[in-house]
Amino acid sequence: MSTTTTRGLAGPAPAEASPARPRRGLRGSSTFNFWLFTSPFLIGLIVFVYVPIGWSVYLSFFEARFTVTPSDFVGLGNYREILTDSNFTGSLVTFTVFALFIVPTTWALSLGLALLVNRLRFMRAFFRSVFFLPTACSYVAASLIWKMSIFNGVRFGLANTVLGLFGVDNTAWLADPSPPWYWLVIVTARLWLQSGFYMILFLAALQNIPRELYEAAAIDGARRGLQTFWYITLPQLRATSTAVILLLIVAAYQAFDEFFNLLSKTTWGRPPLVELYYTALGQDQNYGKGSAGAVILTLLICLVTLFQGRIMGFGRGEDSK
Repeated sequence: MSTTTTRGLAGPAPAEASPARPRRGLRGSSTFNFWLFTSPFLIGLIVFVYVPIGWSVYLSFFEARFTVTPSDFVGLGNYREILTDSNFTGSLVTFTVFALFIVPTTWALSLGLALLVNRLRFMRAFFRSVFFLPTACSYVAASLIWKMSIFNGVRFGLANTVLGLFGVDNTAWLADPSPPWYWLVIVTARLWLQSGFYMILFLAALQNIPRELYEAAAIDGARRGLQTFWYITLPQLRATSTAVILLLIVAAYQAFDEFFNLLSKTTWGRPPLVELYYTALGQDQNYGKGSAGAVILTLLICLVTLFQGRIMGFGRGEDSK
């Protein structure tokens, strides 16, 4: 059979597939798709965050009682009034001390839990979930559990029951006037609620540390335990530690739910947000003064955060460390 006949029986050669043409119009535009997916979040951010912040700053320069509509311009009068209010300045001092205590305590507890979970060879996922589970609990619900079941001050409360086994009399944990014991109630509730979240951050950072560093340290004669932790683990957690400390500082000054529910309407032990809540929504409903206090508190948080970030080297490049 000839070559011509063979080609005729084989049929025509398949046509080559034409390259796919790119989409034209709005649907094929990456810019349009970006704004399509992000615009709902941006609109919500502007409407529910930036607009209230801007209005609060604007309102702080006006007299506004029983209404959020400004009436008379008072300039810095609201700022002078809130800064001379002993309740507000006292709350700032008190909770600066509270932040100095709760921040390193939570940092140390979270890091310790992360180290323990990271060393586990079995049931790691179980313990990781157990320690992280309180993070999903509401601060209001946790404060009510602490107040009504654990530190309720009666003989059948969990804390007084345990202390009674050692011959200790009942303790009024949240009695008025201010006892020193209410700090134990608040600190334990906050440690239980937030340590699991920061433990996950430390655990992720620990798992990203190259194992070769520990092997090289072992070859050089470094002892396992405190020595490797101090010279290898802790320096490798520098960035995570800085982020955790910054988040803890902001969270300490934004404390509201547990104090509001645990201390009820007492005049002592109020954090700045609770004090501003009673200033703006209390008997006088002075929204201008409350807005001025909110601006001052925001500036204080920014200054403390920037100062802490400066000390810890947050945002520096690797070459500057």
